[in-house]
Amino acid sequence: MSDQHSFETLAIHAGNTADPLTGAVVPPIYQVSTYKQDGVGGLRGGYEYSRSANPTRTALEENLAALEGGRRGLAFASGLAAEDCLLRTLLTPGDHVVIPNDAYGGTFRLFAKIASRWGVEFSVADTSDVAAVRAAIQPRTKAIWVETPSNPLLGITDIAAVAGVARSAGARLVVDNTFASPYLQQPLALGADVVVHSTTKYMGGHSDVVGGALIVNDPELSEELAYHQNAMGAVAGPFDAWLVLRGIKTLAVRMDRHTENATKVADLLTRHPKVSHVLYPGLPEHQGHEIAAKQMKAFGGMVSFRVAGGEQAAVEVCNRAKLFTLGESLGGVESLLEHPGRMTHASAAGSPLEVPADLVRLSVGIENGDDLLADLTQALG
Repeated sequence: MSDQHSFETLAIHAGNTADPLTGAVVPPIYQVSTYKQDGVGGLRGGYEYSRSANPTRTALEENLAALEGGRRGLAFASGLAAEDCLLRTLLTPGDHVVIPNDAYGGTFRLFAKIASRWGVEFSVADTSDVAAVRAAIQPRTKAIWVETPSNPLLGITDIAAVAGVARSAGARLVVDNTFASPYLQQPLALGADVVVHSTTKYMGGHSDVVGGALIVNDPELSEELAYHQNAMGAVAGPFDAWLVLRGIKTLAVRMDRHTENATKVADLLTRHPKVSHVLYPGLPEHQGHEIAAKQMKAFGGMVSFRVAGGEQAAVEVCNRAKLFTLGESLGGVESLLEHPGRMTHASAAGSPLEVPADLVRLSVGIENGDDLLADLTQALG
């Protein structure tokens, strides 16, 4: 599949070759652990054991690489499994990483509670401020970690500018592209070294699978990551890989609708008297609006807002919502809302990444937009 095809075409066709045995247009689920060899070392297509490689996972990995414009994609059992593999591939004890001041709570926990026990150090910086990123770099900085848009404050980082800082420091730039998806943003083309995804979210798109991915261009790094993926073993199972691959086929049309609905939601919230602040990069007053407009195709389906009445009022909004389901995760076809301080980002409490107590995060789905606006209006009271 040529990388000259449009995104929508690649999403449907890359990695999705017809089954050579039957002609099935959808890659089969190879629910198998091991493979018959034609003599010792005589592997068919390079397959010997499904931790090392599985045809269904291969189809997904080829698709992921094509969509992000990368040389190689690697699929994992979860987004955090992908992050863990990346950290253990890039870093050794004593190395240092710059992480965002509003990173996903699970990412912060991985650095603060797991990697730190093995001698990996980190500093927190506002990655939307290029000077702050530069100031946070230390002699043993090996990676700069970015989320853009960030979770849950929807901060925007100039990927190209921070890529220049990383190159000057001899560090790798890692971009978590989960909120944007490759349909809206392609970090490798902007200078990133590694793209991270929780494929649980927009890539899968239906709240029925957990998965993660890494996509890279550097051949040497791709081989090192593949070695660690096999050695550590947290790979995507064949059925999970199949579900993500199926979800990706409608990614473009879903993201268009997510963005359309999120724009309507953000507009409603900016005019509501019980909302003190709306965080959505599509709003002209958003601090990162111009950069987001430059590096993203559109502004995505995530909206956060602060409730004027404080923490308890924010919790009550979450409890009163009916069409917006109260739950963690994001990126599914159904709309979700949550209270980050008590839910997804509870692990960041008391740290520099602690989120405002009056914050509500929305994952705006693809339902009828007017129905979503009516539910938010009644939830706000």
